This record gives sequence, C-alpha cells and structure tokens, in this order.
Amino acid sequence: MKDAVSRRAVVAGALLAPATVLAQSTNPKKIWSNEYWAQKGGVKLYMFRKRLTAPKTGEKLRPVLLLIHGSSNSSRSSFDLATPGKGEYSVMNVFAELGYDVWTMDHENYGWSSQTQSNSDIASGVKDIQAGMEVIARETGQRKVHLFGESSGGLRAGAYAMAEPSRVDRLVLGAFTYKGDNSPTLTERAKNLDYYRTHNRRLRDRDMIRSIFTRDKPGTTDPAIAEFLADEELKFGDQVPTGTYLDMTANLPVVDPKRVTAPVLLVRGEYDGIATMSDLTDFFSQLPSGDRQLVVLPGLAHSVVMGLHRQTFWHAMHSFLSMPATS
Repeated sequence: MKDAVSRRAVVAGALLAPATVLAQSTNPKKIWSNEYWAQKGGVKLYMFRKRLTAPKTGEKLRPVLLLIHGSSNSSRSSFDLATPGKGEYSVMNVFAELGYDVWTMDHENYGWSSQTQSNSDIASGVKDIQAGMEVIARETGQRKVHLFGESSGGLRAGAYAMAEPSRVDRLVLGAFTYKGDNSPTLTERAKNLDYYRTHNRRLRDRDMIRSIFTRDKPGTTDPAIAEFLADEELKFGDQVPTGTYLDMTANLPVVDPKRVTAPVLLVRGEYDGIATMSDLTDFFSQLPSGDRQLVVLPGLAHSVVMGLHRQTFWHAMHSFLSMPATS
C-alpha cells in the first residue's frame, strides 16, 4: 500500500480542478497527441493519446486514463469529437487539460482497427484492452491505469478489471448494465436476439446514431451532436459488430461485482433506459471495495459523454479519480 500512496501523491500535484479547465475552455491550450498500434495476434488495434505536452524523460508521472467505447461508435468519435460552434465535447481534451495522460482505442472491427469475421463480443474486447495496456505500459512506464467505459464499454472495462485487477487503479462505469433487469432499451433490443445470434454485423446508419440520443429523453442532447458523430462514423461504413448486443441481451451478467476489487464509480444519467437504478444498486451493493460511489446525473440520458450537461460527468469522474488515498 505504501507504493500506491506514494504514486498517488506523485501524480496528484499535476491535476487541476474541473472549474479551472471549464474557465479555460474559451481559450484552450494546444494539446499534444499521437497515434499508436497494439497487436492482438494478427489483429491490429488503433490507439490514440492526448496530453498537455509531449512526454519527456524524467518528468513527473501523470495519471493515465484509458477510455473504452461502446457498441455503436469508435473511439475518436466517442471521446474526441470535434463540434465546431457547440462547445467542448472531447473528454480527451478536458482530461488532458486536467493533467491526465489520456488514451483510447478502437476495438476489433471498429474505426481504424482490423476488420475480421469476429462479432467483437465482450470477451474479445477484454483481449483488446490487454493488448492496448502493453502499449501504454511501454510508452508511459506505468502498468496501472484509471479506466472508464460507457455502455458496453463499461462491460468491457469491468470484465477487464476482473481479469487483470493489478492493472486497474480506479474504475468508472457509465451507462452500465449488470443483469439488465427492467431495462426498457434491452427489452426492446432482445426482440432481435435471433438476428444477433446468426449475424456478426448489424446496421448502424445515421438514423440509428440519432436514436442513441432520443430514445430515452429527447432534449437531453443537442441534435447537432448526433450529426457530427454520424459524419465521422459513417466514414467507416454503416455496419458494426453484433457481439456486444448479443451479450447484453442473452449473456448478462458478464461482470461479477464480487470480483471487481478496484475502487468503482458508477455513473448513470437520470433518464438512461439501459442502466436502471435497481440493477445498479444490486451491482453496487456487492462491490467488495469500501471506496465506491454511485452518482446519478440530472438532465442526462444514456450518454453522459455527449449530453447537454456533460460537465457534471467531467466533474464527477475527475473528483473520483483524484480522490486522496486513505491508506
């Protein structure tokens, strides 16, 4: 524990308060970025990194934050979307300015990563993260990271935390589902279960992308954001893998809370149709760590990253990740 405390003390001094970053948002700093590739057997996985300045030998360590995307959109459009005239939507920019070393990656069959015949289920996503973590360790010298996943990205992140507990510092799960009990979205999605069992791809066109932000509570996301997102994602085509949809409709639970030993923050948008309160409280009550939080964000729906009140998500996650060590 002594090593963990000293590491937390080292990185704490590099972090800024969320309010400071928001105040600077009208005059953002130029943020350093770079692309990388991870290798999972014969599969190439695209990775992207942002931080305030280029890495330098001997510099103070920055906390590493790895962002895991969901079922329908790839990494850059999920966490680094450019939205001219609409304010800041890039989680990567915000957390780089807060002092983090921020990474994300495209899972197999998403974005710039290799296209295969796989359906890219949750188990495949865990292996993707394992491959990506080796790149992060090589480039940063750190083998332990903070992890955030939204929707099925939360399932990937949670399953990775079970498989590699020594590699996860603090874990944030947004729009997470445990057993899927009483979920309106999953109940509707399950009507297509036979299709997910027999097909490795599904349609993800502009209308489907728009529906992500309207199916729960219209008005919680600026409609223009869906258009920016669709413009970026449709460059990769209108088909995405079915694996996570199959897992979420037929194979839950895929994350056992008793096996997640890292500190956990569960984040739910007030109107989310996947992450029901009963499901989340069931999961939350079984987590073994006393260092755990469950936060409901008002005025947000499924995507806490893309909502009108996304700043509340930034605040909640940064507060959790920068919490002082207690032992």
